[in-house]
Amino acid sequence: MAIHHKVIGQGFPIVMIHGWTLDHQAMLHAMEPSFENRSGWKRIYIDLPGMGLSEPQSSIKNSDDMLEAVVGLLDELIPDQPFIVCGYSYGGYMARGIVQARHDRIRGLMLLAPMVIPDSDKRVLPQQIVLKKDPHLLSNLSPLEAEAFASMSVVQGKKEWERFRDDILLPSTQTNEEFANRIRGNGYGFTFGLSQKLDYPTLIVTGRQDHVVGYQDAWRLIENYPRATFAVLDMGGHNVQIEQEDVFNSLVHSWLDKLETDILV
Repeated sequence: MAIHHKVIGQGFPIVMIHGWTLDHQAMLHAMEPSFENRSGWKRIYIDLPGMGLSEPQSSIKNSDDMLEAVVGLLDELIPDQPFIVCGYSYGGYMARGIVQARHDRIRGLMLLAPMVIPDSDKRVLPQQIVLKKDPHLLSNLSPLEAEAFASMSVVQGKKEWERFRDDILLPSTQTNEEFANRIRGNGYGFTFGLSQKLDYPTLIVTGRQDHVVGYQDAWRLIENYPRATFAVLDMGGHNVQIEQEDVFNSLVHSWLDKLETDILV
């Protein structure tokens, strides 16, 4: 099964999984700044099947199948090796699935604005709000661009727009919609529960104003991760890594420092 992926660096494997209908660039742009002055890390950025440069697969009909495909790729790329996994939004859901499937090999976890509850009607969500507006910026975008940005963004500045355009909006146009809709209709949530604990450094970053997946449902996971740092960032929506870039980077650096103390000594 051909799943597009990009590998950067050499060393301990750390796997990056993007959100629904995006591609690997969302995680690459979020995470690579934290590795500029670090060595010893092999970063594996994945395009989920049907998204980015990965073709849809007829054998994948639900999220169980998606997880099986990703785990199969990892078993090929890093067979029998311990590794760390990071996931953004739906990728966070996948990351927890990987922890469940390959628990004996996982040495760390990062969940970025993770989807915890697949059924959006059952999520605990804050009201949508914009805390920094730029009417001039929105007026210079196309109606479709302005609508997409305004519907997701808590901070509406030029820098945030450019990251949103490159990391979120443009990649979403590459997704095979028929394939994505099939998964949403046949089983967006796993058929099994995610209860696996992990006793390794964990980072959970959420946005206080994230009206897509929220932050309260993620807090319920904290007892599964005895070594977890949980952060809920003000002026941060579902794209909190874009809107609170400096704080996000600081949290990632601290998490990586712990991992390096644990596994790279």
